[in-house]
Amino acid sequence: MSVALQGSLLDQVDDVGLRPLGGAVRRTVLTQGAWIDIRPGWVTGSDELFTRLALGGPAGVEWRGERRVMWEQEVDTPRLLRFYGEAEVLPDPVLAQARDELSAHYRDELGEPFRTAGMCLYRDGRDSVAWHGDRFGRGSTQDTMVAIVSIGAPRALLLRPRGGGAGRTIRHVIGHGDLLVMGGSCQRTWEHAVPKTTKPVGPRISIQFRTRDVR
Repeated sequence: MSVALQGSLLDQVDDVGLRPLGGAVRRTVLTQGAWIDIRPGWVTGSDELFTRLALGGPAGVEWRGERRVMWEQEVDTPRLLRFYGEAEVLPDPVLAQARDELSAHYRDELGEPFRTAGMCLYRDGRDSVAWHGDRFGRGSTQDTMVAIVSIGAPRALLLRPRGGGAGRTIRHVIGHGDLLVMGGSCQRTWEHAVPKTTKPVGPRISIQFRTRDVR
């Protein structure tokens, strides 16, 4: 697979690693017990990590397309996907490190470790994900957390109360190693989306860490 990424001038390092979480995470309290945390630039060398993962095949992630039924038609999902279950080895050691550090940082609030990793490759502005919450499994009835690491070109991630509401949409542009965590009741009472855009944007990979039985 060939994807062209314009690197960040703020992330011109070859060593892929993680900056500290403690003291650098900013929390925004939403409504109905929901909240989001943001840690800008958590992953160092994120452009290098993007290149490793985007290659595909034995050197990177085995990206897969899916087809879903929408409006009584079967259509291609507008992004490429790969889900890593609990028993699977993640495609890069820094992802296992990220999962473990998130589990440690949120241990008191979460009460359990992050166990799975879903990945989405947004190839350009035509790729997107519609409004949704991660409500399959326990997320439909229980508070949980979903931690998103965004590498590659920045894209807007929108949040709004479930069911919409004029003027209540929150917009965050994340990429190049940023971390965004949705917690509390966020998956049940709020929705999030990555909309299409006609602006020229480069490719982005979203890595979503979740707990057991949450999708």
